[in-house]
Amino acid sequence: MALTVAVQMDSIRAIRIAGDTTFALLLEAQARGHRLVHYTPDRLSQQNGRVTARVEALTVQDVEGAHATLGEPERMDLSEADVVLMRQDPPFDMAYITATHMLERLPASTLVVNNPREVRNAPEKLFVLDFPTLMPPTLITRDKAEIEAFRAEHGAIVMKPLHGHGGAAVFRVLPEDANFGSMFDLFSVTFREQWVVQRFLPRITEGDKRIILVDGEPMGAINRVPAVNDIRSNMVRGGAAAASDLTPREREICAAIGPELRRRGLLLVGIDVIDGNLTEINVTSPTGIRAIKRLGGPDLAVSVWDAIEAKVGTGHA
Repeated sequence: MALTVAVQMDSIRAIRIAGDTTFALLLEAQARGHRLVHYTPDRLSQQNGRVTARVEALTVQDVEGAHATLGEPERMDLSEADVVLMRQDPPFDMAYITATHMLERLPASTLVVNNPREVRNAPEKLFVLDFPTLMPPTLITRDKAEIEAFRAEHGAIVMKPLHGHGGAAVFRVLPEDANFGSMFDLFSVTFREQWVVQRFLPRITEGDKRIILVDGEPMGAINRVPAVNDIRSNMVRGGAAAASDLTPREREICAAIGPELRRRGLLLVGIDVIDGNLTEINVTSPTGIRAIKRLGGPDLAVSVWDAIEAKVGTGHA
């Protein structure tokens, strides 16, 4: 059955398709005969109980620079879509939160991936705290005395913004670090919310594994190794990806969190694991599907659409 699929994303004209998970999902949807429409979050509107967007008909091809053809904008009631893919990139700010509130008002007949209520209620560096036995020691604070006490207990730490993304503003702080005071001041004036403080994991040099779960089941993984003289493994920060299988510990982590992901309607999730420690649960716009396929793994866009099609019209359980 052909579905109408609306994708809410940053402008498709600006993406780099070689590593873009959203683009992989669109290619697979089109191959299955689904009708695609595209809109950016700023085109989302709500009036008289109806959620609408100015959408453009979309066709895609796997050709860099000629990857998308868009039709003329037209106003669409999003309740007419069978599926809405909420795929704009972070930051997870008030604009993002507002979009979740609006999409939450769509009828049950429209499947939103991921569930917007649960995206809002599962900030990626806070949701992970529901699983403390799977994590490194972690503190959420902006209190200097608390951070100093945590450093005294754990030695080297990592400080990062609570709602950061893409490896931006991630710092290692040594047990005796003359830069700590300046770094604390910088964070204080830059970020209004609390920050994430974690025990530093030295084996980050061996990689930060991204595991993709589809409807709570681990389906594929890549290991991202930081560039020399960097602790950030994000590929946009110079990290190098390699094919990877799951260790018994990583399977244990997936088994522990999978049921909760399914319960929340978080169908496409990317988790980050360093040295057997769960560090993040990414639910907003997780990436990795194209890299996994490129490195010889499965095409997880197929798994995602199998799961979506199984849910459409079934009440989305």
